[in-house]
Amino acid sequence: MAVRLDHGDDELAETHEINVTPFIDVILVLLIVFMIAAPLATVDIPVDLPSANAEPQPRPTEPVFLSVRPDLSLALGEEPLDKASLAAALDAKTGGDREQRIFLRADKSVEYGSLMDVMNELRAAGYLKIALVGLEAPDAR
Repeated sequence: MAVRLDHGDDELAETHEINVTPFIDVILVLLIVFMIAAPLATVDIPVDLPSANAEPQPRPTEPVFLSVRPDLSLALGEEPLDKASLAAALDAKTGGDREQRIFLRADKSVEYGSLMDVMNELRAAGYLKIALVGLEAPDAR
């Protein structure tokens, strides 16, 4: 049984208000989607990574060591040199063999950006095989 409460005009009246019900429905759906997706987006899995126990690689008979000292000066072997003569000194030391590995040593206090500058100089000189040298941990095995 239906009851009509409005006994006035049968003509449809204009409403000057925005219908926000569809907007609220969309927002609620988005809220539910984000509430479900947000916890899945973070990686919160505890993983205990193993330590590397790879065998140390044998050294070449005549390794080429490039050292970066704390004052950012360079040394090729035991000979001090500046960045401008790095390419020429490396060519003289390696006999122009750009496939030879360069062992790069740096002091702990050398900033990462400064070390990258030296590596960029090596790359510009054509030496792409660079090995970073560090101390072996006593309990590595």
